[in-house]
Amino acid sequence: MLERYEVETFLTLAKELHFGRTAERLTVSTGRVSHIVKKLERRIGAPLFARTSRVVQLTPIGRQLAEELAPLVAGMDEAVRRATDAARGVTGTLRVAFLGEWTAPVLLRAVALFGERHPDCRVEVHEAQLCTTRSGLLDGSTDVLIASYPFDGMATGPALLREARVLAVAAGHPLTRERSVSLEVLADHPVVQYPSVTSAEFKRDRTPERTPGGRPVPKGPAGNTFSEMLSLVALGRGVLPVGEHTRRYYPRPDVAYVPIHDAPPIERGPVWLPGNTTTRVREFVRAATDANPRRDTPSGRLPPPS
Repeated sequence: MLERYEVETFLTLAKELHFGRTAERLTVSTGRVSHIVKKLERRIGAPLFARTSRVVQLTPIGRQLAEELAPLVAGMDEAVRRATDAARGVTGTLRVAFLGEWTAPVLLRAVALFGERHPDCRVEVHEAQLCTTRSGLLDGSTDVLIASYPFDGMATGPALLREARVLAVAAGHPLTRERSVSLEVLADHPVVQYPSVTSAEFKRDRTPERTPGGRPVPKGPAGNTFSEMLSLVALGRGVLPVGEHTRRYYPRPDVAYVPIHDAPPIERGPVWLPGNTTTRVREFVRAATDANPRRDTPSGRLPPPS
């Protein structure tokens, strides 16, 4: 069984590949670092580092040991951090964001209940943009995001909003004369695209490459923001499947919304980075779920036209 200080010394040297820098980081002497490494090598029965007067390198056995030990140590550190969080209660700062104005009321109700339950934790709220939602979760500037599903590569909580889909078209477009349309009409019109940074699974759901019947869907131009995408629709550059709440939060005289009678509903809820599943995040998701019994739009899925 390796002692924690032995593992820490080995992994630090494996990263730095320099005895002096390793000693400085660990606040010990270089002799102490050398002693610990030699002790490990005797225990394992093989050199872990190849050392010359100028260069320190990992041997194949040393590299294998470092690659296998590093995730185990990270997992132990995370377990200790979670236990510490649980012991201290929910404190610190939680950064939450919403994407789309219709998700703001859901977020605010969640923040209010979370604040009542955990008054020692400060909550920062901001609006996210399509082009920064993923990067914000990855770099830690956002802990929890209220956004649409699917959101591949991220953990998601229970859906808090559920709404029917409609097709955004330019005012005066021939489709505005229809009571409702099928997803098959996407094959007949260019479809405005989401920004390139948008997750692949989300784009397959919102702007598929083929209709349910297998017909190819022509791609229209891409927008950087949702408002920009609607402007492309208004200019007649393409159509765009959206959620029914868009009617209310993005009313425009130059855009009309036609119900889609054979599309599944859109769901929205909390999204976060799996590696950032802290006590604060878990408690916020629980508060969001308790504060927002799922609110479906009245229409749900529409019947096909008669």
